[in-house]
Amino acid sequence: MTESARRRRPPLDPRLVREVAAARRHVLRTVVLGLVQAGCVIVTALVIARLGSRLLIDRAVPQEAPELLLVLVAALAVRAGAVLVEEATAHRAATSAISELRGRIVGHAARLGPRAGAGRGADLTALATTGIENLRPYLVGYVPQLLLTATVTPLCLLTIGLLDPLSAVIAILTLPLVPLFMVLVGRLTAGRSEKLIADMRSLWSQLLDLVDGLPTLRALGREQGPEATVRRLGDRHRASAMGSLRYAFLSSMVLELLTTLCVALIAVGIGMRLVYGQMDLAPALAVLVLAPEVYLPLRNVGSRYHASTDGLAAVDAAFAVLGEQPPADGDHPAPDLRTSTLVLREVSVRSRDGMAPHRAELSVRPGRVLALTGPSGSGKTTAALVLLGLLPADAGRAEIIAADGTATPVQELQRRSLWAQVAWLPQRPVLPPGTIRSVLAGARPGAGEDQLEAAAAATGLDAVIAERGWDADLGRAGRGISLGERQRLALARAVLSPAPLVVLDEPTAHLDGAAEQVVLDLITALRAAGRTVLVIAHRSALVDLADEVASVRTERAEALR
Repeated sequence: MTESARRRRPPLDPRLVREVAAARRHVLRTVVLGLVQAGCVIVTALVIARLGSRLLIDRAVPQEAPELLLVLVAALAVRAGAVLVEEATAHRAATSAISELRGRIVGHAARLGPRAGAGRGADLTALATTGIENLRPYLVGYVPQLLLTATVTPLCLLTIGLLDPLSAVIAILTLPLVPLFMVLVGRLTAGRSEKLIADMRSLWSQLLDLVDGLPTLRALGREQGPEATVRRLGDRHRASAMGSLRYAFLSSMVLELLTTLCVALIAVGIGMRLVYGQMDLAPALAVLVLAPEVYLPLRNVGSRYHASTDGLAAVDAAFAVLGEQPPADGDHPAPDLRTSTLVLREVSVRSRDGMAPHRAELSVRPGRVLALTGPSGSGKTTAALVLLGLLPADAGRAEIIAADGTATPVQELQRRSLWAQVAWLPQRPVLPPGTIRSVLAGARPGAGEDQLEAAAAATGLDAVIAERGWDADLGRAGRGISLGERQRLALARAVLSPAPLVVLDEPTAHLDGAAEQVVLDLITALRAAGRTVLVIAHRSALVDLADEVASVRTERAEALR
């Protein structure tokens, strides 16, 4: 976002109120509670002025004291209740708004596809977790105080004007000083929140990429080195966060001192007029009670300014994802992959460092095994995503050649008709919740017990079942079992699936030698059954088993220039 756009951005983002129902209800409720608090403040000031003036002038308790005290207690109780309701509902509203927005981000990013636009892989993970959580202090702290500024401050100022016009003039002249200093602080911190979120998302992206590729890096002996990049990003994130805290403490101190001086200015004026008999005691006491309430919401808004910038930066990042248009579904149904060939022609995909892959060429022929090889980070998985229509290519094209020779670009196909014919096994499979039996049966509804047992035996999953049982709970995302066991279960689901094309991304990366042989035998069995297999491979055993081998490479940005 440009500097001018940041200046024009309203403190209460209209997109949040318009499109997030929980935030909209929170704003309406806070406005009502703000009006209630304003009424209670005015009533409290008038009652205190009435009682105080009678006690100081008459030196006696007025006859209406019990009724006035009852009104005072009631006003204080109602105001305290309004504050408690506001704080309690604010946290629930923030949780609901964050949950609603997070669900929309994840759902929309799924429609965009992997690495689409602003929601790229781990970058999207950072936004949907810690990034969007910056809305909580914004909705809980900043927005209520902003709305109190629009309700309590003008009503109290109007009451002061009716009681003592001179004090109202002083307040009107000094009130702009608070937003003026807020603007000055804002200029000092311009872009800091966006930079903080960008640093955090970069750090998360690097960390998740490192964790995801750690087994491969260890296998290649390259586990030493990436920690320097992560440490550098962490130091940058820490320095940015500490800088924001320094400015936050400085701005709070300045605003506290400023509002204290403004209230003191009104109090000195009232005191001088009382001394010279130019003002009655009752309105003087009422104004003295109301004067701090005029500045308090605005001061609180200033002290929570950083929460607003963090929250608005999170809103901008969230709606940047939601604003992207998902790729349009094609008009043509996918041909039968049992007799069709999938082809990549000169495909290149832009990455952080250049192109990965760069000018990839491959053909996946029906009933055969193709091994896709290349150095780590060369874009093997990306090439498979382009081939399946999950990721658009920046150059070149992916197409499917039917049995009659008709070639159709993958992007022009109805994606669901294509994906229904594909069984995909990623490096780190994520499984649905349930038991081993239910998760395995979900790959082929209606499968018999003998089919389930055959798929388990073919993938070595029967050893896991013998130890844990068919009804073992997998937990969230399959985390109740080890990564190797998840790999076997996901492989069994691929075997059980009727899909004619099986895509295996490093299927032996987390397996020992004996388990690797099970996978090799399984690929041989899939080929014998007439199914097409695309395997992304590092290990030589997988490459040797393949009927054909295709290699991809990367092109660094320096070479492209």
